[in-house]
Amino acid sequence: MGGSGPLPSSNPPAPSNRQTPSPFIVGIRFYPVTKVYHFDATGHDDLRVGDFVIVETSRGRQMGQVVSIGPPKEPVGTPFKPIERRATGRDLALRQHLANKAERALETARQIAQEMGLSIKLILAEYSLDGKQLTLSYGSEGKVDTKAFHRRLNRSLRVQVTLRQLGPRDVAKVTGEYGACGEPRCCALFLTEFSPISIRMAKEQGVSLNPTEITGMCGRLRCCLLYEYEQYVEARQRLPKKKTMVGTPYGEGKVVDLLPLKDAAIVQVEDKLYEVPRKDLQPLEELRALEAKAAAPCGRGGPCGQGKEAKAQPAEAGQAEPADKGPPPTPEPEPKAADYDEVLQALNGGSGTRLRRIGADSLVLSAAVPVQR
Repeated sequence: MGGSGPLPSSNPPAPSNRQTPSPFIVGIRFYPVTKVYHFDATGHDDLRVGDFVIVETSRGRQMGQVVSIGPPKEPVGTPFKPIERRATGRDLALRQHLANKAERALETARQIAQEMGLSIKLILAEYSLDGKQLTLSYGSEGKVDTKAFHRRLNRSLRVQVTLRQLGPRDVAKVTGEYGACGEPRCCALFLTEFSPISIRMAKEQGVSLNPTEITGMCGRLRCCLLYEYEQYVEARQRLPKKKTMVGTPYGEGKVVDLLPLKDAAIVQVEDKLYEVPRKDLQPLEELRALEAKAAAPCGRGGPCGQGKEAKAQPAEAGQAEPADKGPPPTPEPEPKAADYDEVLQALNGGSGTRLRRIGADSLVLSAAVPVQR
């Protein structure tokens, strides 16, 4: 027993207060006005918005710019890829060199596509940062067989080429230019992602369904149809539906059109049209209920206006109109001399002042004068 050490405690060890540090997440954008991708920047805590970094992507090593600090608002199921390092001045110079090289590769690809008679529009070329991969983005009206075109590009450019087909909206975003409104296209100015647009959005806002009015330069429904859609829906819910009968200050009429942003409706009363604010519109069913309530008896026998009509009728000739003045007021009793005498006896019991009676109904206050002996 003498050589044995202390027995181990039966209690479990206390949990450690150390907490695993949360990763340092940053948002990176590879091109202006594009989607933001989040990466794990743990170990690079000195990164700030505007810094350039090097990351590994599905298209090889790329350079991106930090545009936000912190994790995304919506949780992501997959883990974040780590950032390799901060970009250096040499990386920035290499990026510019590869951009110039990509422009020349794009011109070569366009010439090859024209020689092969392909109905595609090549719009963008991108080299990976190591120069080993070239991504060519194109747009087309339908599906085009690009296998032979792909093989010829690999031989001519001597690089691994990836062809990527873009949709009409993405093509309009890359090319930029101006929209039908005369302003720069929304997709190239501030839209980072495209939302689904339906023809119902145009109907809710009263926009003409003429294709030239609702389609953008990309040939799809305009993205701006989404901007005020919810406001129109909420405003229409507060107004009566079309073809319903309503009461207005001009009489009963039928709703023929709605003005959601004005919070009003166009109502046809007989053969005239009136713009009536919502506060002056009354559903016909509610109006009928109010009229029925006004015509109903009060509950004490007879209509509600019977008593008022009786009072409003003039008195017949030769009869005096009875005056409804109620019972006459009870006169207050006149004070008697004996009452004043009782008051005098009660008040003169003290010292200092005295009351004396003059006449039957008057009292006079007099000061007591001390007598000098």
